[in-house]
Amino acid sequence: MSVTPRRIGFTLIELLVVIAIIAVLIALLLPAVQQAREAARRTQSRNNLKQIGIALHNYHDAHKVFPAAYLGNTRHPSRDPNTFDGPNGFAWGTMLLPYLDQAPLYNSIRTDLPCWAPQNASAVAINLPVFMSPSASNSNGPMIVRDGSGNELARFGRAHYVANAGQDEPWGYQIEDYSQIANGPMYRNSKIRTADVTDGLSNTIFIGEHSIVSDKTWVGVVPGAEVCSIDPARFPMTTCDAAATLVNVHSGPAQDEIDPVTGFAPIHPPNSPLCHVCQMYSPHAGGAHVLLGDGSVRFVSQFIHQPTWAALSSCRGNEVVAEY
Repeated sequence: MSVTPRRIGFTLIELLVVIAIIAVLIALLLPAVQQAREAARRTQSRNNLKQIGIALHNYHDAHKVFPAAYLGNTRHPSRDPNTFDGPNGFAWGTMLLPYLDQAPLYNSIRTDLPCWAPQNASAVAINLPVFMSPSASNSNGPMIVRDGSGNELARFGRAHYVANAGQDEPWGYQIEDYSQIANGPMYRNSKIRTADVTDGLSNTIFIGEHSIVSDKTWVGVVPGAEVCSIDPARFPMTTCDAAATLVNVHSGPAQDEIDPVTGFAPIHPPNSPLCHVCQMYSPHAGGAHVLLGDGSVRFVSQFIHQPTWAALSSCRGNEVVAEY
């Protein structure tokens, strides 16, 4: 009697069932994996801001003031006639390099020359991890600084963190002394001391996240530069802004944005749909990380009470900051 040999293997139906089960498991696991990765990226961004916070205070210990958002000789013959920005242009990120374990890079930069000088080109084009948010999409290569006609002025290392100038935008005024307008801790040629932050360091934002909307830099400000949205279709409300917004942002309300009829002036909390290139915007859903003057890092919701956001952005407004 002959015996038919038994086939070893899967039938087509069994194979399809197994593939379907694997696909379902992957679909269930993928969101969890993505959430874990985003949580890790958020943690890294917070750690970056904490390092920057320590560097800010070490700088203050050494110089008795916090670094300015950027430096500019407002009476230099080559200054921008509209904004009065002039050399050397170096920003808070450059000033903090020695306190971020980047002393060799800082020493290679000719700070006696403008930040856009050809002699500085190679050093200032470097992307430094401490200034980069792992979640930001605009992270490749140096950013290109352009003027209003699209001409290239410089190539600078990117930054996904920006300095807070306060509520109003001083770069919107043709004025040499920004301290007459800015009520935040960091703006052009600012020399804010701990004692000047009368609202309290724990109630004042110094640095915050910005990416997605526009490119920023740790290096400095080039007179005549223009900062525009990198995704105008996604952010149709924003327009190009002054060179100061390469490193600086504000919260609103701004005097030049007041509606002449209603008297309304907008406040722009982080990740607001109405966000401009001169406000904070992070790659994280729901809000952004900010560094307070006491060195602590908070995640601020995009739904924060808007007057509270404005109060946190001033350093001497005598506002009462509610829980947020």
